[in-house]
Amino acid sequence: MTAPSPSASDRRRAPRWVGPVLVLLVAAVALLLGLLGLSIVERRWEAQRPSMVLKPLPQWEPDNAVWGLNYPREYETYLKSRQTGTRTKFGGSVPRDYLEADPRLVILWSGYGFSQDYRQARGHYYSLTDVLATKRITPASPGTCMTCKSTDVPRLMARLGVAEFYATPFAEIAREAAHPIGCQDCHDPKTLNLRITRPALREAFAAMGRDIDRAAHQEMRSLVCAQCHVEYYFRDKTYLVFPWSDGLDVEAMLAYYERQDFADFTHAVSGTRLVKAQHPDYELSRSGVHAYRDVACADCHMPYRAEGGVKFTDHHVQSPLLAVATSCAVCHRWSEDEIRTRVETIQTKVRQAQDRAEDALVRAHFDVAAAKQAGAADADLAGPRGLIRRAQFLWDCVGSSNGMGFHAPQEATRLLGMAGDLAQEARVAAARLLAARGVTVPPRYPDVSTKEKAQAVSAEFVSGAPPALLP
Repeated sequence: MTAPSPSASDRRRAPRWVGPVLVLLVAAVALLLGLLGLSIVERRWEAQRPSMVLKPLPQWEPDNAVWGLNYPREYETYLKSRQTGTRTKFGGSVPRDYLEADPRLVILWSGYGFSQDYRQARGHYYSLTDVLATKRITPASPGTCMTCKSTDVPRLMARLGVAEFYATPFAEIAREAAHPIGCQDCHDPKTLNLRITRPALREAFAAMGRDIDRAAHQEMRSLVCAQCHVEYYFRDKTYLVFPWSDGLDVEAMLAYYERQDFADFTHAVSGTRLVKAQHPDYELSRSGVHAYRDVACADCHMPYRAEGGVKFTDHHVQSPLLAVATSCAVCHRWSEDEIRTRVETIQTKVRQAQDRAEDALVRAHFDVAAAKQAGAADADLAGPRGLIRRAQFLWDCVGSSNGMGFHAPQEATRLLGMAGDLAQEARVAAARLLAARGVTVPPRYPDVSTKEKAQAVSAEFVSGAPPALLP
């Protein structure tokens, strides 16, 4: 007897376990969607919550802690700038005495304040403390020297007027400055938009025929840094000016100074009228590949971070090598060690070029001094001094910049190569002057191998009783 065959309806009927499984799957999907929706709502709430508790800030609120009440994440990262133990191969926040590390600098700036005191900046948090401690500030220093050191500056400029602020003695300005570089130097307290608070940058853009108020947001993320990290000079001894009317490249700035017949000091050894470059980080970086690719200063030195669904800018301004994962590695998909090694290799090559330029410049100063001791007149020395003036400015624009040339390594190496060539030309010209006066052997170069020895030699030239350089 055969079993009856199943009917068509029996064949279409699903197994009994399918129904419960489907119910569980639907419930699981619903649960996951619910959790996802809750997470999205929570993240949106976290992102919106700060703006819902903001307290109004005065137009020129200088206290960074007050800003921190509204923007705690930014303020907490800013406070990390108090650290003074970070170190990279050529930078970091560890205090360094550049004159001890490189005594040649004493001779290169002989007769100027930098030959007495030149230390690595410890960061924005210490900007006010460090400027009050430096030996380069004297009773004759103008208020201009405080321009980039305190968030109190915009308030004081608004009250006194820009020109009057610059002309006020530094000591008087310092009595009213209580807060280091911080929030309102770069941000509008009402909108938090980036803004320019230092008039010298605005005036420099106008001199180039540009309206800085038309700058895009990405450009502003560099321009707020360019308020201070630039080359500048004091016109009429007090008024702050950026020498950009001919362009941002180093030769254009030097041409500007030549046209103005400007000099910061006369070198005590060679008698050369020199321009002391400051820290043209912005100008030098414009020649680099990162600027070409529209990478802003903040992209590398203040990278974005995410916390609890909130994206914000890290205000611990520091070397990208101290935060490779959030700065360099965002674009460069290599290991942190590979990135760091690549950067340090480039910087080391720039440093080698800088060393060669410094060696040539130091000798050039002494060669010209020897020619003067041999009886060469100022008219005879004008040629080699002119070469030294150009060479030292090119060298100084790289040496005084942060990053050991990495912002634009090809441009930095070019400038240092030119500086070395010009210094050697000055030495040849001085040697010809010596030969014309019967001196055919090199001068006796003083021992400047340490800061103390170099400062002692410099002091002799400053006093007017220099050591004998002729054999």
